[in-house]
Amino acid sequence: MTRDCCRPDYDAVFNHRAAARELAAYRRDGATGTTRRLLEAIRESGVTGARVLDIGGGVGVIGAELLGAGASHLTDVDASQPYLDVARSEIERRGYAERAAFLHGDFVELADEVEPAEIVTLDRVICCYAGWTSLVDRSLGRARVLYGLVYPRDRWWLRLSVATIRAVGRLFGQALPFHVHPEQAVDARIRAAGFEPIFARRGLMWQTILYRRTIAQP
Repeated sequence: MTRDCCRPDYDAVFNHRAAARELAAYRRDGATGTTRRLLEAIRESGVTGARVLDIGGGVGVIGAELLGAGASHLTDVDASQPYLDVARSEIERRGYAERAAFLHGDFVELADEVEPAEIVTLDRVICCYAGWTSLVDRSLGRARVLYGLVYPRDRWWLRLSVATIRAVGRLFGQALPFHVHPEQAVDARIRAAGFEPIFARRGLMWQTILYRRTIAQP
């Protein structure tokens, strides 16, 4: 099957070497930075018995940590096969294989195949997706209770930096899957779907926000 020329080659960018490096760091240091803050907020809100949908789960940090904290089931959807392979291996190593499922591909295209979950997370994921509205809408539709995000601040200097890096990448035939989306529009779209923020931490570049559903799904 020919790859869509307009879609980033996620397997090339998020490859086995990068996955092995991130897994080694996780095993050494545990969850860190924005991921740790998101996990702390989720645990404080309650995890026991919850189903988790981790979109763009990387090497499986959020999935492994929430299963270890008492979540009943994990569904990990990732567009990078190398990262999904590493995440599966780590979940199996920890003895959680029977409580986890892994899907490879674009979540927007796979959403209808994915069961709703009490907890949905996108840790540094919408920044890798050009069509953020579709990704947010489809993932919100699967979130029964909590919806957690880590994504870039909407700052002019960050937009300029990303535009420069993307231009250089195009000269070498490499598409950088990184985007700075309008954070106020992202927040407004999530609130309009019936969610309110219960935790927010904003740094210089990244922001970590956890929302809770306040309006029941139809």
